[in-house]
Amino acid sequence: MSESVKSLEDKNVYRVDGFSCANCAGKFEKNVKQLPGVQDAKVNFGASKISVQGNATIEELEKAGAFENLKVAPEKPKREPKIVENVYRVEGFSCANCAGKFEKNVIQLPGVQDAKVNFGASKISVQGNATIEELEKAGAFENLKVSPEKPVRQATQETKEVREVEKEEKVPFHKKHSTLLFASLLIVFGYLSLFVNGEENLITSLLFVSSIVIGGFSLFKVGFQNLLHFDFDMKTLMTVAVIGAAIIGEWAEASIVVILFAISEALERFSMDRARQSIRSLMDIAPNEALVRRNGQELMIHVDDIAVGDIMIVKPGQKIAMDGLVVSGNSAVNQAAITGESVPVEKTIDDEVFAGTINEEGLLEVKITKLVEDTTISKIIHLVEEAQGERAPAQAFIDKFAKYYTPIIMVIAALVAIVPPLFLGADWGTWVYQGLAVLVVGCPCALVISTPISIVSAIGNAAKKGVLIKGGVYLEEMGALKAIAFDKTGTLTKGVPIVTDYKMLNENVSKEETLSYITALEYRSQHPLASAIMKKAGEENIFYSDIVVEDFTSITGKGIMGNIKGTTYYIGSPKLFKDLSTTNYDKNIEQKVTKLQNQGKTAMVFGTEKEVLAVIAVADQVRETSKDIIDKLHQLGIKKTVMLTGDNKGTANAIGSQVGVSEIQAELMPQDKLDYIKQLRSEYGNVAMVGDGVNDAPALAASTVGIAMGGAGTDTAIETADVALMGDDLSKLPFAVKLSRKSLNIIKANITFAIGIKLIALLLVIPGWLTLWIAILSDMGATLLVALNSLRLMRVKE
Repeated sequence: MSESVKSLEDKNVYRVDGFSCANCAGKFEKNVKQLPGVQDAKVNFGASKISVQGNATIEELEKAGAFENLKVAPEKPKREPKIVENVYRVEGFSCANCAGKFEKNVIQLPGVQDAKVNFGASKISVQGNATIEELEKAGAFENLKVSPEKPVRQATQETKEVREVEKEEKVPFHKKHSTLLFASLLIVFGYLSLFVNGEENLITSLLFVSSIVIGGFSLFKVGFQNLLHFDFDMKTLMTVAVIGAAIIGEWAEASIVVILFAISEALERFSMDRARQSIRSLMDIAPNEALVRRNGQELMIHVDDIAVGDIMIVKPGQKIAMDGLVVSGNSAVNQAAITGESVPVEKTIDDEVFAGTINEEGLLEVKITKLVEDTTISKIIHLVEEAQGERAPAQAFIDKFAKYYTPIIMVIAALVAIVPPLFLGADWGTWVYQGLAVLVVGCPCALVISTPISIVSAIGNAAKKGVLIKGGVYLEEMGALKAIAFDKTGTLTKGVPIVTDYKMLNENVSKEETLSYITALEYRSQHPLASAIMKKAGEENIFYSDIVVEDFTSITGKGIMGNIKGTTYYIGSPKLFKDLSTTNYDKNIEQKVTKLQNQGKTAMVFGTEKEVLAVIAVADQVRETSKDIIDKLHQLGIKKTVMLTGDNKGTANAIGSQVGVSEIQAELMPQDKLDYIKQLRSEYGNVAMVGDGVNDAPALAASTVGIAMGGAGTDTAIETADVALMGDDLSKLPFAVKLSRKSLNIIKANITFAIGIKLIALLLVIPGWLTLWIAILSDMGATLLVALNSLRLMRVKE
């Protein structure tokens, strides 16, 4: 959940490897808090981190995990090289099961302490020493290629090598799968021979056998190894089925089983690659070079060689290569790649710009503020990859289910083959064939891939549209939300106060002069609303800097006072003027003030001890989109929307009714917000809290899903939130809920369909109608349909 950000000397942040579930993470946090010397601890499950306030050793923290394989390490500074952990890109994962086996094999290599596969991002992190050759051999299946993940600050030669690898990945289908095509051709010739001769002969059998050997070499290689180690997975099932079919002379059907299984694997790999493309497209957003001014010269420099403080020149129409601050120029910048905003944003001096965005109009000079590996887009790519590696609850269930499912299918197949002939006198050949068909139909391909493709597709799609979801667990939980609580300031409102009303009460006094006096006084105060008045003066071209204010005094809780040109002026709350017993502060003025307050505005009164001269009202503006967003959430079936604020009830009710939330809670302290979130959870179960990612940390932590506003450029929000809305407004929230719900529905549909098709096919055993053809087609068809259904999540629109 969200992490409370505190600048304390005794706070240490640790990376945690080994969380198996959110529940384990919660237990770990509880255990760490109970350690002697620890004052507080907060787990960030999405980022796999824990912040510890106090002193605790690594050993104490690891023991506090209370579950196997938990490893804790101090969070390294961003630019500190990793010594023991290496990350590798992996090409060739055909299924989630293969990825799991690869991880297990790598862990067993000499010199390797631990390894973790991220199937969604096609990566493996290895703690220890292992060569590329050792890692590729550990794959235990064909066409697996391992290459070191290149650090962002890489040399030009390395960049060329990466491009060469990318070219290899784009090899045409017919070249990449030539073995499969050749084996398929042998089957065609086998059936032609069968048709010409009218019966199976030596040549026909040899053609089918050749097809089995060529097309199934990688299958048998893994399958035999698995059989020797009593390791049962999809390839083990297929290997046993093909061997059995060969023993009873079903060469034609055995060859079909091999080819269709190979095609199924190829489709599975293709689907997963399509889903992973969302990451690759993010990586291509920012250019590799930028025009930089150094020593009076303009040079085109690779982003890896650009330093903080360099001045980057961005011409109209160009992509911005690095994060930085505008030091010269004005332009409109298209930030859709980062925030999902469709409308370009005006940028001028001191405004922040992000790598990967497009400068649409004027020439900009930008001072670089972050190295390439620290840019917002780099962080998004890193976090999306981490998120795709996070196992959702549904995926964890499927992984556990598949572990027991495969051996059970082998037992059922053995019983089908043996029981009828042994006890009922049925034909051995018929029922051995049926048993082999059960093995094939029992292959859990569709089931295993039903969840990961959905998770990867959805998280990638969300990232492209400016919603950063930190893991499959949060994707699922967002889809199950029943209530959403909103912080008011900066969430439902813009968080920037403006002057809304300025009413003169004495027509004999100049309006401009009065405003200049008000501004001169407020300029010297520390009040949060002073900036709104100064902005108003700027818009009206009112000059106040030359006005001399003497005897300036702050009247605690009421207002301020100061002497201008021999007269003492006051500005503050209505109570201040009641205490002054100002002669003309009557019911008429009281009604004006009350009316403004009921509209959700803060009314301030200006005048002298003798008379009130003006009433000025300041308010935090409601975002234009807030009402529409709340309406959309209600239409999506969110049962309750609540606004939480520390403001007075008048202001809260005015803003709450304006945006249309179903409940308003005002005058709350942080502890009150926390208690209310807990109450909501007890009533509705799944509850989200939407805030700025820093304030209201207890409430964000207590919610099921903490959603942070203002992700772009806000490191804290990106780091600590479960979900970050990169566009700094709520317009993406209904889309995120809709996407999550669609993901949940698709995952459920995939699991139901994958299991249902197996059951239907298995029922065909009873009348003896199940054939190897039907078995493999049902498996391949289910895998294909599940994959295509999952890929639909890449096309979900706002």
